Amino acid sequence: MEKLFFWCFMLVMALLIPGCMIGFGRSFMKSPPGEINGGYGYRTSRSMRNWETWTFAHAYSGRFWYRAGQITLVVSLVWMLLLLGKEVDAVGNSGLILTAIQMLPFLAVIPATERALKREFDDYGRKR
Repeated sequence: MEKLFFWCFMLVMALLIPGCMIGFGRSFMKSPPGEINGGYGYRTSRSMRNWETWTFAHAYSGRFWYRAGQITLVVSLVWMLLLLGKEVDAVGNSGLILTAIQMLPFLAVIPATERALKREFDDYGRKR
């Protein structure tokens, strides 16, 4: 019973990062945060130059996270199903590895979006 409870707990934890990526990705695709701010949203100096760079960065990063989140969700579900019935230590250690792998697409949005911003806008935030 302890193994099953821990596996269920780890399954929920393993779905948090992909769930956040899908949720925030969908939200950012539909509309960026209402005003340029340093507290919420995709916040880099390049994305915060003006409203056009702000909306572009959120649309781009939103699509990226939404797609990456879907892939990560499927991989995570399969990964966790393969661990069903395994010992608590094996599930815990494997969950740690899975979380590290999930962080790769979670953080990869930054260089991808910055490249797209640089391609679309000059250093002053004017459309190329």
